[in-house]
Amino acid sequence: MRHRVWMTGLWGVALTAIAGSCVYAAAGASAATKEATTTAAAPAPAATAPAPTTPAAPEHTELFWPDAWKAFHNPTPWLSMGLDARFRVEYGENFMTLNDSNIDHEREYERYRARWWTKWTLNDDVTFNTRLAWEFRTWDEPRSQDVNFNPDEALFDWFNVNWKNVGGMPLTATIGRQDIREGIGWLVMDGTPLDGSRTLYFDAARATYDWTSASSKVDLIYVDQSAESNRFLNPINDQEKAVTEQDENGAILYITNTSLQPTQLEGFFIYKNDNPIDGPVTNMPNVWSRKAEIFTFGGAVSGTQGENWKYRAEGAIQTGEKADGTSDLSEGEMHDLEAYGAMATLEYLFNDTHANTTHVTYEYASGDDPDTGDNEQFDLLWGEWPRWSEMLIYTSSYETTPAELTNLHRLNIGHKFDLNKQWTLTADYHALWADETGSSSKYDISDDHKFRGSLVTAWAKFKFNSQLYGHMTGEYFFPGNYYEKTTNDEAFWLRFNVEYVF
Repeated sequence: MRHRVWMTGLWGVALTAIAGSCVYAAAGASAATKEATTTAAAPAPAATAPAPTTPAAPEHTELFWPDAWKAFHNPTPWLSMGLDARFRVEYGENFMTLNDSNIDHEREYERYRARWWTKWTLNDDVTFNTRLAWEFRTWDEPRSQDVNFNPDEALFDWFNVNWKNVGGMPLTATIGRQDIREGIGWLVMDGTPLDGSRTLYFDAARATYDWTSASSKVDLIYVDQSAESNRFLNPINDQEKAVTEQDENGAILYITNTSLQPTQLEGFFIYKNDNPIDGPVTNMPNVWSRKAEIFTFGGAVSGTQGENWKYRAEGAIQTGEKADGTSDLSEGEMHDLEAYGAMATLEYLFNDTHANTTHVTYEYASGDDPDTGDNEQFDLLWGEWPRWSEMLIYTSSYETTPAELTNLHRLNIGHKFDLNKQWTLTADYHALWADETGSSSKYDISDDHKFRGSLVTAWAKFKFNSQLYGHMTGEYFFPGNYYEKTTNDEAFWLRFNVEYVF
């Protein structure tokens, strides 16, 4: 099995490098002799862990059937369309079990995602936007998997109306299914954490006011998110799966001010109301779905100092109520919530030809003190996505939920640089501690030790042009004494990813 995985990965790397370099060369030659074919603007690639920013590469003309693609992208003056495709191979050991004697310790699967998006221009200020996403998987491991092909479902992750200059003001409104990210996505990024990176959508109404005279932008957002994806728009081949752990509604007020450049100030208030789902679903345990009412107040400051330093610091406090998880989807016993979270990053930019950058980050998310009747565990709200680890989002699912990496102290140091115009490399080390001793449904956890362990991550990200890009990444986890000996085996995780925008 491992031999086949590594051979597949090596062939993928070689073919990507050869094909990408050919496309890159063709793009440069073509751009020098004729104008590039106009294509509709492509949607931004889905966010993943904090992979390095890649250097810009030349745009390229369509390498085949340029007239047909031009007709597809802009069939009429009021309609534009686009396609993108993503292929991933993911392989790892022990990241779900921390136990190499478990029959399911090894996992290998392939992910195939295609998306078709449209933009309908109704007038100069109003557009209607859709995107249909379909991701299916093939499985080679674990051995207990009873099927090796999962067609899954196709669904709209964009279905919204965007209206600019509302009432003649610098106000933009977006109503319907949409992607939303505030700040760097610490607490607002992914409305559908249970389907991986297939979608990120929110069912929401968003108003953004560009307050130019005050050098500010004001976002006001109402979220009405259903745990199941079929409430408003029934998926094709509906699998009746949950995309988030509970039915959620809430409001976000997010203000960004740039009047003190190069310093940027951000302030936010987030209200989130969670309610257990009506009945069991196939892709999560009932205990993940719980009742909560959370009020979060916070802010951030970021900017530069001189030519070499960048910084960002943010923090939040939470109050409200949160229930215990239950196995029968009842509300459970409510507890007062009092929690804290913070994160700070300092970067040094060498400003050399290879864009070398070193960064240090500290993150804190309070844990629940077992000696009190209150709940002190920080809730990541809509920030459950792989900000700094693709592997440990699965490990966390047996303490909290997938990607809810809380009850945490994290100290990180890393470095990135541009190998050339096409490749960027980065490496990070994370030292991890629990804030409080915890509990798990799968792992044996110590009563008095808090060192979670050491995590090493590495990324090689390539971008041959605006249409062909991807990455290779690997992670290795050395569990600490927070995990008892029965479930503290080392774990690793690998991914090869390539994406093409048509």
